[in-house]
Amino acid sequence: MHTSPRTPESRRRGPNGRFLPRTTLTEPAPVGENVVAAPDDPTPTEQVVTTETPTIERPDLELPEDRFLNRELSWLDFNARVLTLAEDPETPLLERAKFLAIFSSNLDEFYMVRVAGLKRRLNAGLPMRGGDRSSLRNQLEMISQRTADLVTRHSACFSDEVRPKLRAEGIEIVKWADLDDGERERQRTYFREQVFPVLTPLAVDPAHPFPYISNRSLNLAVVLKDPDDAGGELFARIKVPNNVPRFVTVQNDSRAARFLPVEELIAVHLDQLFPGMELQEWHVFRVTRNAELEVDEDRDEDLLQALERELAQRRFGPPVRLEVAASISDHVLDLLVRELDVTGADVQRVPGLLDMSALWQVFGECDRDDLKDRPFVPATHPQLADGEVPRSVFNRLRESDILVHHPYHSFSTSVQRFIEQAAADPDVLAIKQTLYRTSGDSPIVDALVDAAAAGKQVVVLVEVKARFDEVANIAWARTLERAGCHVVYGLVGLKTHCKTALVVRQEGNQIRRYCHIGTGNYHPKTARLYEDFGMLTADPEVGADVTDLFNVLTGYSRQRSYRRLLVAPHGVRAGLIERIEEQARIAREGGDALVQIKVNSLVDEETIDALYQASYDGVQIDLIIRGMCALRPGVPGLSENIRVRSIVGRFLEHSRVFRFGAGDDAEYWIGSADMMHRNLDRRVEALVRVTLPTAREELRYVLDLSMSDGTEGFDLAGDGTWHRHPANLTEPHLHLQEALLRRVIGKAS
Repeated sequence: MHTSPRTPESRRRGPNGRFLPRTTLTEPAPVGENVVAAPDDPTPTEQVVTTETPTIERPDLELPEDRFLNRELSWLDFNARVLTLAEDPETPLLERAKFLAIFSSNLDEFYMVRVAGLKRRLNAGLPMRGGDRSSLRNQLEMISQRTADLVTRHSACFSDEVRPKLRAEGIEIVKWADLDDGERERQRTYFREQVFPVLTPLAVDPAHPFPYISNRSLNLAVVLKDPDDAGGELFARIKVPNNVPRFVTVQNDSRAARFLPVEELIAVHLDQLFPGMELQEWHVFRVTRNAELEVDEDRDEDLLQALERELAQRRFGPPVRLEVAASISDHVLDLLVRELDVTGADVQRVPGLLDMSALWQVFGECDRDDLKDRPFVPATHPQLADGEVPRSVFNRLRESDILVHHPYHSFSTSVQRFIEQAAADPDVLAIKQTLYRTSGDSPIVDALVDAAAAGKQVVVLVEVKARFDEVANIAWARTLERAGCHVVYGLVGLKTHCKTALVVRQEGNQIRRYCHIGTGNYHPKTARLYEDFGMLTADPEVGADVTDLFNVLTGYSRQRSYRRLLVAPHGVRAGLIERIEEQARIAREGGDALVQIKVNSLVDEETIDALYQASYDGVQIDLIIRGMCALRPGVPGLSENIRVRSIVGRFLEHSRVFRFGAGDDAEYWIGSADMMHRNLDRRVEALVRVTLPTAREELRYVLDLSMSDGTEGFDLAGDGTWHRHPANLTEPHLHLQEALLRRVIGKAS
């Protein structure tokens, strides 16, 4: 890798081991050598020694061309870290199965979105390259190779480790041959009554064209022979129905849990689907399709109608991946490749079970707490806990801001209660809220409907373009409109991703505004699975900012400057880089400088370059990146002062937190924005500055503990490889999430 010609040997380290900032000094003359007479001094025999004040120059960092890691491979590395937890014998057994399921779901989405996007650009002849300058074709080749290795690891983890250990615990995915006569008879009855009626075998011949294979459906490729015809083989396809469970329950009681894959149940009854024919072979296959939507918001007058048209076409997107059983015969595979119009590079041979996302079913149906993570009940935040006399959220917020940390703090007794109390409070005049994703039975939506019914002004920005939640969000938008809410869909060309709520309340002769700004969605179910921060506040400046932000979202305001907020697409990148550069200035002047950033992804080149320059200037930089990271840490002459860690655990690390400064006056920010082009340029995002001392201390504690040498995680090296920390898990270490559970739940109890 090419680096700056300034070598690390030319730099001095301070007592903490960090490289000191590079400075240009005018060297003082030794005493007695630089002697001048003061021009107006009456006694020229007196000598005055002068030393020039050091001047600080901003050093020019020569940025190497290969300073960025490939974002697609970095994402695959993230999924590899998920797989590592499945491979870890210290992970509870059913949790290992869950991580195998998460790996599969993640990979599906990666192909439907990222790989599909690369292929579309390649086919369109667009010469787009990533920050690492790799061509589209080269990126697709690297993805194919890396994915093949991961799929092999994934299958081996299940077949060699997890499946045998589950069997030893009485949890088994069985084959037809493993069933006794009574079990087979019960399965035959189930097939006849529940499965057979919804199966549709489709022949492929000159009169029957190759059928459409829907996205992510499981299918059987069946080869038959007509005993009365001397002709060749016949081919048919059977779609495994998605309205029956993937695993048929054979037994699930206190003694054992046994499941039969439904595709095997169908296969053993193929004679009922093709009576009079000879079965030659059958194989399972699966297709992943492009699921990206393309809506021209400038052309389409009704966004909802345009989006619904596109959603209807999503399942017809071109194939981007063909998964087949490793045992598939060559001639059947050739037929599938030809008919689906895919290339050999698009084919993944999977040893064993296809689509292990179905292991979620096993995880959910097996009532074995001894094989799962210890259950917990989220704590009510101490400032929201009811005493002898219950007090409203508004009374508490007039006293102090409240920083909640999910899933450790309960979503229902904090954010949900805030909205519900606002809906029921006769003094509340208006509620304004953004909804990006929410649950299917959302109490938040119910509260907004109740508020509208009570005559309050309710404004809801529903982001109908939220990927894979478009259908649900369209339904919510129409429900809210019918209830009398003012529903808007954001700004043309931008997704509204910020997590904000505003409550306007009449209090005597004044109007007071209460706000919530968070890092996660208003989704009670994922709030038990995702790690997120949220701030509830009655601060007038924040209230004024959020009011201005909603005027931007609902009207024609072009406001770009705020008091306590940074708002994308115009303010987040510039605001963060400005603060990074301020820390660089402090470091160049010899002060202690620190930047800590916790986000899901860091791939924005301009932000990364600012971090490189700050590191070069002597700033200590700690990056806690769950997913993609295109920055190379620890590279001599470029990023010696940068550390990157990823924490993957039972909860999805989802919060975005920013710290600038090493002392008590450090700035802390939380919000919705990751360091990606889409967040900084094509979305409405909001970060809020946290000023409450106790909240700042809580953020500092989480950031410092995340980067502690004793905390388990994955550290990124300059060559792009990730290494588990500590390397030997027999060494003393702590799990960040378990430590926070003990701390927060312990305080509440």
